[in-house]
Amino acid sequence: MFDPLRVGAVALDVMTVNRGPAAVVTARQSARLRRVVAAARGGSALYRERLRGVSDSNLSLSDLPVVTRAELMGRFSDWVTDPSLDLADLRAFTADLASCGSAFQGRYMVWESSGTSGQPGIFVQDAQAMAVYDALEALRRSVPRPLSRWTDPFYLSERTAFVGATSGHFASFVSMERMRRLNPWLAGASDSFSILQPINTLVDALNAFAPTVIATYPTAAALLAEQVLIRNLKLPVREVWTGGESLSPVMRDRVQQAFGCAVRNSYGASEFLSMGWECSAGHLHVNADWVILEAVDEHFRPVPAGEPSSTVLLTNLANTVQPLIRYDLGDQVRMDAKPCSCGSPLPVIEVDGRHDDALVMSGGHGKLVTLLPLALATVLEDQAGVFDFQLRQKDRATVMLRLGLRGREAVHAMERCRTVLQAFARMHGIAALSVVAELDQPLLRGRSGKVCRVMGCSP
Repeated sequence: MFDPLRVGAVALDVMTVNRGPAAVVTARQSARLRRVVAAARGGSALYRERLRGVSDSNLSLSDLPVVTRAELMGRFSDWVTDPSLDLADLRAFTADLASCGSAFQGRYMVWESSGTSGQPGIFVQDAQAMAVYDALEALRRSVPRPLSRWTDPFYLSERTAFVGATSGHFASFVSMERMRRLNPWLAGASDSFSILQPINTLVDALNAFAPTVIATYPTAAALLAEQVLIRNLKLPVREVWTGGESLSPVMRDRVQQAFGCAVRNSYGASEFLSMGWECSAGHLHVNADWVILEAVDEHFRPVPAGEPSSTVLLTNLANTVQPLIRYDLGDQVRMDAKPCSCGSPLPVIEVDGRHDDALVMSGGHGKLVTLLPLALATVLEDQAGVFDFQLRQKDRATVMLRLGLRGREAVHAMERCRTVLQAFARMHGIAALSVVAELDQPLLRGRSGKVCRVMGCSP
């Protein structure tokens, strides 16, 4: 699904905003908010109920109700504005990995969430939303690299490797597969690599592919950096793109030193693929002309600039088939009121994203094996069918597992989890992993109120 005329129109608008004053961003927000609210009121039974009494003539964002994923998914058919979108059909579509990157009904891109919040979701993107994501990725997320600007202005020598979860219709994987389908002549220059496979297998595959760009999660980038430092991984990488987790300064420095190239971080979610991009000054900018992010406290009241929020409310200004208006995203952020030195009119944000730990376990022959948090979460979600959990490392051979379940259901789920975790550990060279159940125990929560799902221990 690709509409070049629509993408071209959006791209022109994006370039105009890039060079304009902050007032242009505000004007775009207001007009697009009215459009999204009108579409939601007209086509979504759920939003028609929630927006009853809200004036169109004097629309204020603070007057609109807050919604959650659980509420929206619980009333999916009332939520979407296209009545042909059936949740069972969409679940069947995403269950087929062969359809990854293709369009549902020939006109919608679909991806599933990882279930980090305890409630997995299905997100449908219409043509306008995809045009916006394409334009933002091309004109803000990706910037010309000095070595390539003159020698390879069209990046024909570029080879991009996505290293992440490839076992489902996840947003980043779907996006990569979609681009490969749209550009078959360039398909050989891009590929996806599963983080679930043993590190030696992953290293061999990446060495064979020889990417110039790696797109992955910060914890995976740090793991690959270690393989570079011990000379197992030898790649002509010019840039590393990270997202999906918190990138600490120490982690960034480690990856940059190992690969000898820049690390560019971004901010995105299943609910809006391209929420933020990192500028040349190293600051994360919100694509505020197409998405509204409100930093709020636990009562959904605005917090002052510079202070950490309890959560953030997202309003997607691009998608009208599955409206998201003041959606509780769950991330903790800080908004910066000062303009950035790079000159962009778009606001600066700091994101306190996922802080799950990599687990360093004992392998065979005295070796240590690193298990990535996203890989562990994917195994528990995809193979054991649990989404509300906490995996805590006790020692080099033992993990403690808590589930957000009770009674007989928790016992059965725990057995499934133990089986898949031990199989995953064996695949990575850990012969004896002990999984200890902590039934009927509350899940521990961090400062943001979110559950830390994978927690390591000190050596």
